[in-house]
Amino acid sequence: MTTTLIIGNIFSLLSALCIAISAVKQSKNDFMYWQVGDTLFGIFCNLVLSAYAALVISIVCLVRNFLSYKNKLTKNITYALLLISVIVGWWANNLGIIGWLAIIASAVYTICIYITKNEQQMRWALVLNQVLWFIHGVYIQAYPSAIACIVLTFWTLFQIYKNRKKY
Repeated sequence: MTTTLIIGNIFSLLSALCIAISAVKQSKNDFMYWQVGDTLFGIFCNLVLSAYAALVISIVCLVRNFLSYKNKLTKNITYALLLISVIVGWWANNLGIIGWLAIIASAVYTICIYITKNEQQMRWALVLNQVLWFIHGVYIQAYPSAIACIVLTFWTLFQIYKNRKKY
């Protein structure tokens, strides 16, 4: 069990580093590039720590982030990914309400990624996303990700404040 927790937290740390780097990027494309890395490492973290709803959500998010990065995320693909993430997330959920936090975080963020090109709105969506993932991370003992979620939440709020006059 200890080895599993250590390996899961190594992947959690790598995921946290990617999401932290994404938060300081100015363009949506750079933002999404680093979030591809975040979700890739998140897949391995959730697999190792047996968070199966978050695992399937992370797989769907990887597809979503990659398509967004490539500017190929269409309305129909967005709806399909949203539907897949909710249905498969519900089916794979082994953590009850905690598993639903990952599903909700993904659904809200998926909608935001599609409907906005505005970095400030993306930051607000990221704040909500990170708060939900923080709770999930603490529960599954993915501590680097949980800590990164809190730090990133405050950093993103600072970025929102700092960039408020631009929009």
